[in-house]
Amino acid sequence: MFVDGHVNSLPSNRAASLARATVMHVWTHAYAVALLPLYLPMVRDLGLAGVDRATLLVTLMMVAYFGPSYPMGVLADRIGRKPMLVWGLVANALGFVLLSRAGSFGTAAAAVVVAGLGGSTFHPAATALVARLYPVGTGRAFGWFGVGASVGFFVGPLYSGWRAGSVGWRQALLEMGLGGLATAAWFAWRFVEPPGPPEKLSSPGVANPRGKTVVALPAGILAVLALLFAMRDFGGAGNGTLSSLYLQNVHGDTVAASGRVLSLVFLASAVSNPLFGHWSERSRMRWAAVLLPLAALALAALPWVPRAAFPAVLMTFGFFFMATYPIIEAALMESVPDAIRGRVFGLFITVGGLVGNAAHWAMGAFVQGMGGAAGNAASYRPAFTLLAAGVAASMLALPLFHRLKGTR
Repeated sequence: MFVDGHVNSLPSNRAASLARATVMHVWTHAYAVALLPLYLPMVRDLGLAGVDRATLLVTLMMVAYFGPSYPMGVLADRIGRKPMLVWGLVANALGFVLLSRAGSFGTAAAAVVVAGLGGSTFHPAATALVARLYPVGTGRAFGWFGVGASVGFFVGPLYSGWRAGSVGWRQALLEMGLGGLATAAWFAWRFVEPPGPPEKLSSPGVANPRGKTVVALPAGILAVLALLFAMRDFGGAGNGTLSSLYLQNVHGDTVAASGRVLSLVFLASAVSNPLFGHWSERSRMRWAAVLLPLAALALAALPWVPRAAFPAVLMTFGFFFMATYPIIEAALMESVPDAIRGRVFGLFITVGGLVGNAAHWAMGAFVQGMGGAAGNAASYRPAFTLLAAGVAASMLALPLFHRLKGTR
């Protein structure tokens, strides 16, 4: 691991730095879910063969989002986290501008890939940055940082669904793209990246030719962790697409109405993220072991409840489910040295993200295969149960964090 030849303290305005990074967090997640309420109008406008083609666009975007995460993490560790965040948001926003002008599935697919590649820079750089800003109280910091994800997830489908209902989906996405470009310019102007602290190794490192110390990446343990948590991510991502189609096909919700309901998943997490992030400082694994099964139960219940109760159950799911992210991210960052945190998180979300976000296409294909049964609530119960089982099964990963810490 590298060690700078001098010691720098964290900036006194680190709360402001965390707040600015949190604003960037809003955008990356708003983009990730903005298309969820827009599937049916996009099918009509782009002349797609079926709804599975529209959901495939989200999967393509998320494959591009997660696929390059490891090399993006390496770049963030080497050239700095700020430039990766700025240029990443620029590309993410431009992808949405291009998508608003797409005339076919091919051009739409190219646009979402551009957006996804831009988004791939965010989490490896930002997660390492937050852990650097707050070496103490890391869980609390990730809890407040997670509010950005909550707001983004809430605003994304709410705004796109609302604007699509009044001015069309193209104008809605164009406005979101322009907003992201303006935010990237503001962040580039206002944010100052803190210097990295010197690291203390618990065991001798291996010196490279430049005299810096290299730490081996615990790739095996990380890969298993990522695969197990991919089941959690599959459940969460699949729920967004499946709930959107469920509401519109079974209950006849409009695009705007389904967008409002989906946003409730993340409204609840604006409370639970900082709350459980704070409580997890003393026992991260214990809280994760409580939250994951509660989230799974709420997810499995969705197709069994009446339409009037659906929003409340969905909020309950979001309250417990989204709170697992700051807890797990804090545990992961505390388990590895600062100098490789970008690539560690990059590897983690590359594996988990690619597997997890295949759920968008999978749920679209599942609904497409229903045919005339797509309007029957009972037809959706096996899929919701499968997604819930994935969330619960990710608890198998929790004991591995102790082994990961042992590799430092």
